[in-house]
Order: sequence, then structure tokens, then C-alpha cells
Amino acid sequence: MPHFIAEYTDNIEREADLPGLFEKVHACLGDSGVFPLGGIRSRAVRLDTWRMADGKHDYAFVHMSLKVGAGRDLETRRQVADALFEVIKAHFAELQASRLLALSFELTELHPELNYKHNNVHAFLKGQAG
Repeated sequence: MPHFIAEYTDNIEREADLPGLFEKVHACLGDSGVFPLGGIRSRAVRLDTWRMADGKHDYAFVHMSLKVGAGRDLETRRQVADALFEVIKAHFAELQASRLLALSFELTELHPELNYKHNNVHAFLKGQAG
């Protein structure tokens, strides 16, 4: 954990630079000191079937979510979310200046007992450091 998920409309696929966004997201989350690097994951879900507002214009949107494991206080989660949303807005600023684009973001804390994981990446990264 955390997992960053971006759902985006197909009409901005080329301009959205999602790999670039993910690089910035990982840097922001890694630099926060809140999450281990080995748990940070990002993915995009392209939306081919969607409608926005009145459907009469070339609208676009990106809805992003960050799912985090339980156990961090509200202020820590808020600081991470605020910093990440600034990164998101900066990433999409040029595109938003040139077209109709809605950005939304939410941070969700997963249930402390009903969140299962099985991962060997943390051990691998620890071995790389030493």
C-alpha cells in the first residue's frame, strides 16, 4: 500500500502523460516518509464508454483515488492527500488550460482486518539497499 488509481476518459489518453503522473505520484508518496517504496503502486483505467454533463462538448475527466492501509491518523492522511492533489493539479494544469477537463481525487483508508496482502517486493528492495 498505497495504491493510486486513475480512471480517465479515452479522449485524453495521449495528452494525459499518465506514466509521467505516476512518476510524480511515486516521488510524492515516497518522499512523504509515510509509505514504504515497495508498496506504492499506480495504475490507469481507460474509460471507453462514458458521458459527462450534457454530452454536447469535448469534455474529459480523470478521477483518481489513493487507497491506503489502516492505521494513520487523519492529519497524516490529510497532509498526504493535500500534497498529492497539488501534484495532480500541477501535472494536468497545461491540459486543463487548453480543454474542458474535470479532476477529482479521493483518499480511502482500507479496513484494518479485511485487507489482505502477500508480497515479496519489500524483502527484495531491502536486499538491494544493503
